[in-house]
Amino acid sequence: MPRPFRLRAAVPTVCAVLLSALLAGCGEGDDRTEDLTEQQLDWKDCPAPSQEQGGDSAPSPLPGGRGEWSCATMKAPLDWDDPEGDTIGIALIRARSSGAASERIGSLIFNFGGPGGSGVTALPAFGEDYATLRTRYDLVSFDPRGVGRSAPVTCLDDRRLDAYFQQDATPDDSTERTELLDGTEEFNAACEKNSERVLPHVRTTDAARDLDLMRQVLGDDTLHYFGISYGTELGGVYAHLFPKKVGRAVFDAVVDPTETAEQGSLGQARGFQLALDNYAEDCVSRTGECPVGDSAQDVKDRIAKLLKDLDRTPVPGVFPRELTQTAATNGIVQALYSQDFWEFLTDGLEQAYDGDGTILMVLSDSMNGRGENGEYNNLVPANVAVNCADDKARYTSEDVERRLPEFRTASPLFGEYLAWGMVGCTDWAVPGAAEHPDVHAPGAAPILVIGNTGDPATPYEGARRMVRALGAGVGVELTYKGQGHGAYNSENECVQDAVHGYLLDGKVPASGTVCS
Repeated sequence: MPRPFRLRAAVPTVCAVLLSALLAGCGEGDDRTEDLTEQQLDWKDCPAPSQEQGGDSAPSPLPGGRGEWSCATMKAPLDWDDPEGDTIGIALIRARSSGAASERIGSLIFNFGGPGGSGVTALPAFGEDYATLRTRYDLVSFDPRGVGRSAPVTCLDDRRLDAYFQQDATPDDSTERTELLDGTEEFNAACEKNSERVLPHVRTTDAARDLDLMRQVLGDDTLHYFGISYGTELGGVYAHLFPKKVGRAVFDAVVDPTETAEQGSLGQARGFQLALDNYAEDCVSRTGECPVGDSAQDVKDRIAKLLKDLDRTPVPGVFPRELTQTAATNGIVQALYSQDFWEFLTDGLEQAYDGDGTILMVLSDSMNGRGENGEYNNLVPANVAVNCADDKARYTSEDVERRLPEFRTASPLFGEYLAWGMVGCTDWAVPGAAEHPDVHAPGAAPILVIGNTGDPATPYEGARRMVRALGAGVGVELTYKGQGHGAYNSENECVQDAVHGYLLDGKVPASGTVCS
């Protein structure tokens, strides 16, 4: 069912750790291991993105004629427990360093989150935001396994996905509950039918081993890394598996590695409620009349009434689909990810109050990975596949109903929506690996961990817990007093100076630094 991305990971088996050590250069690897670590990447002009990556056109040249994007495919084992078996291709993208060769540090690898987001399309979209970092690094990103062009998980076709996302995600009676569970079962069965080969091999630990192989193939002694959202969890798992291979690393919009899936969903309920509170206060504090309410409470009351009305009677959305209660909630959630989207939320609410659901539905489509042409990328299938392979818990509808009061207390608007999202892994084809990831990384180099006090999707408390979980002397905490998901791309000068000082010059900021 549609939901904000829920982020978890897995812990490794002893066998897998030993295999990872071989790839890291400890002991003598077999012929296949040597073939993989010594492979030469064939960098070429990037093609237009595939449907799974989101379509559109090939990335434009870098601004100012300062080079081109290039793409390559890295071979990795399908099953890291059997490195001599089948391989899959991991899609990569790169922009070479813009500075002098003598100043180049190495490659800086990005993961922008999800799980399920295509790094091959995200890095060019945000590339200019990282121009300063490019002065000393090659900027590199990738489609993690199961995503985009890297053995993508596929489930329902576009027509059936339209129907899937139209179903009621907050059932009010036994009939609606049965429809929700049946829809989830249909989605999960389609994933198994269409992606059975890859589903057991998309855990975060698998992606972390791909990262270490990537590091070696790119020619770096240590991994220099920038992880955002789910990318922080992937970075933490990497640090646990390969603590001595951590170079300069930044975690931004930090996933709490200590939480179960239920605790993570409850934390997001509180986080999105806080973001909605902040949006409402901001709207009424501006000069002139707030067009969606006379007071902050009135804004929230009117939104709650809109959603209740849509539950009974949807309004026209993006033809031929209607804006349902679920689509509207999904669209509101998408708008709360960034303060830059708040103006679109205001416009969308105004429009919906007048019986037109277009803007909120466009926001919801963006959340679900649906393009204007009606085609979906594989963001949601990959997100579900990674979460369900990582998360050990399997929740029933009875589990959800017992927990609904707590979720409603956490968020009157989003609580039920996030609580019912927990049934998404019920009867999944692959068992979940762990209650939560292991990110303990004794002996790793310092990792800059940035928490945003107004972050809805990865609440601020997760940054401090990540610092503690990484272990003494590893996590370096930085607080940004801001809004939205993440801190670096807010363009806050204090945050960017700290990141640049560490990644470019190796200057570790004082732990506990606060930026506002």
